[in-house]
Amino acid sequence: MLLDDRKLKILQAIIDDYIYSAEPVGSRTIAKKHELGLSSATIRNEMADLEEMGLLEQPYTSAGRVPSDKGYRLYVDQLMKINELTESEIEKIRSDMNIRINELSQLIRNASAVMSRFTKYTSMAITPHMKRSVLKAVQVVPIEPGKALVIIVTDANVVRNNLIRIPESITPDFLIQISNMLNEQLKGFTLEMLKSDILNEKFEKLNSLPYGLIKPILDGIEDLIKTIDKPEVYLEGATNILNFPEFKEVDKAKEFLNILDEKKFVSDLLTNNSNINNEIIIHIGNENAIEGIKDCSLVTASYSVGNHVIGTIGIIGPTRMEYSKVVSSMNYIRNKINQEILKLLDNG
Repeated sequence: MLLDDRKLKILQAIIDDYIYSAEPVGSRTIAKKHELGLSSATIRNEMADLEEMGLLEQPYTSAGRVPSDKGYRLYVDQLMKINELTESEIEKIRSDMNIRINELSQLIRNASAVMSRFTKYTSMAITPHMKRSVLKAVQVVPIEPGKALVIIVTDANVVRNNLIRIPESITPDFLIQISNMLNEQLKGFTLEMLKSDILNEKFEKLNSLPYGLIKPILDGIEDLIKTIDKPEVYLEGATNILNFPEFKEVDKAKEFLNILDEKKFVSDLLTNNSNINNEIIIHIGNENAIEGIKDCSLVTASYSVGNHVIGTIGIIGPTRMEYSKVVSSMNYIRNKINQEILKLLDNG
C-alpha cells in the first residue's frame, strides 16, 4: 500500500499515541503533540482517508481513531523504529538471566520468565526436541530392596530419573556393575538411536547378565528417553493480560486464559511459528488462526544450535502492544539463549 509521507506520519503518530494511552486519538491531539506543521482540519481529513483505506477505525461516533489490524501491520513492517535496549535495560535482563544454570530446560524456563517480567506481557517457550542429544551417562542407584533409580544425563546436561522395581536379590554392587556396563555400551549414542531395538541389541553384549534382571533397567532407560524427547511448554505471566483495558471484560479475559491453559495449544502455536531464518515473526489480530486470540498479537523467535532450530519463544498480548520493546528484548534474550546453549554443550 502506497501512502504519501504526510499520511504515514499521521498514522505513526496515532499508533504511537494509542499504544501508550489506550484511548482513541483525535486530530487535535496529533496537532498539539506532534510537530507536523498541519492544522487539525487537515489532520482530520487525512484521518478520514486512512479510515477509508482500512488502516484506522472509529470505535464510536465523535471519537478519535484507533489502529486496525491492517494499520498495525503497516506500522510494524514500515514505520516502527526498533529502539536499542538501554544499558540499564540490558543490565536488568543480564542480571535476571545470570543465575547458575546446569540444564537446558531450566535455561528456557528462566528466559521465558525474564521476558514476561521485562515486557509485562505473557511469555511462552518450548524446550527443544532432543532426538539429537547424546547420552553422556547412565547410572542405576539402589533405593531400597526391590527398588532402584535409573538416571540418565545428556550432553546438554538434561537429567532425568525413573524409579523402577527390581528383584530384591539384586545387590548394590551388582547395580554398580550394571551401570558400568551400560555406560560402556550406550554412552555416545544419540537419543534417536537409542530405541528399544538398539537397547535390546546392546543387551545381547551384556550376555553375562540374566535378561530378567536387566530388562526393568532397560525399560526404565527407554521410558526416560521418551520423556526427554517430549518438549516441555512454559507459560509465564498469563494473568498480565488482566492489566490491559482491552481485556477488562471477564468473559474475554477468561477465554484468553482458558486457551493458554491448554499446553498442546501453546506447543502447536510455537512449533507452527518456528523460523529457520533467524527472523522474528509477528502475527497481528485476525492474522492469528485461533478465534480466542484474534484480539492479540503473537511475537515469536526461534533459538538454535548452529543452523538447527531447536525451540521457540514467544510473547502474546493485546494488539496495542509495545512492538518495538518486545522485538528488541526478544532479540537480545534469544541471542543470550543461543550463547548459553553453546556453553551447556561445551561443558557437557
